[in-house]
Order: sequence, then structure tokens, then C-alpha cells
Amino acid sequence: MTKAKELREMSDDQLHHELVTCQKELFRLRFQAATERLDAPSNLRKLRREIARIKTILRERELERELAREEEGSQQ
Repeated sequence: MTKAKELREMSDDQLHHELVTCQKELFRLRFQAATERLDAPSNLRKLRREIARIKTILRERELERELAREEEGSQQ
């Protein structure tokens, strides 16, 4: 599990890669849960929260870029 501070230090490409990795892992864990072979059910919650953190940071950055573009447009 990575902390939000560590995630914020990553580039967008790194965050997208981390997101894909977490989503694949979540799929694998869900599959294990469905076949009743899941060792630690708490890992599902941890991964979902990790995915949410990554998506939140990506969205914040997207909004910052949109705001910067709007400010540029209004100054011209």
C-alpha cells in the first residue's frame, strides 16, 4: 500500500500504470473470493481504497490543468 503523499510524487504515467496494476490485482482477488480461496478478505478493501486514491489524484490534476487553461483563455 502506498500513501497519498507517495502517489502525489508520481507522474501521471506512473499513476496510470499503478492504477492498471491495482485493477488487475483486484480482479484476481475478486476471482479468488468467488471461488472461496481468498486468504485475506481485507485486501479487497485495501485495494479498492488504493484505486480510489489514485483516481482522486488523477482527477485533481486534470481539474488543475483545466483551470489553468481557462485562466489562460481569460487573460487573452
